[in-house]
Amino acid sequence: MAYKKKVGGLVYSTDQGRICPACERPVADCICAKECPVDAGDGIVRVSRATKGRKGKGVSLITGLGLAKPELKKLTTELKARCGCGGTLKDGVIEIQGDKREVIVEILKKKGFQVKLAGG
Repeated sequence: MAYKKKVGGLVYSTDQGRICPACERPVADCICAKECPVDAGDGIVRVSRATKGRKGKGVSLITGLGLAKPELKKLTTELKARCGCGGTLKDGVIEIQGDKREVIVEILKKKGFQVKLAGG
């Protein structure tokens, strides 16, 4: 069943804040994000290092986890605590401040993920 993309629509409300364009509910109460299937890719978690767009500051990027958003948030919090640094979750990619690739790989392997170091 193909869904037609709506043109226009409410994006922000002063009462409720940001609105999900798909289900038209507040982002905190969005039901479509919980129902969407998660793309696991090839099943390999890749841990890489990047500095582009960060004024030379390096971050460790973790991609390919194939977890739903609540589990990704929980894993992000755990990785930040175990690495002793800051980080964030953006578009399904976990960013951990600094070059903590070796620590992240060990943590993810203990959790049962198949992990590879990606990039240089």
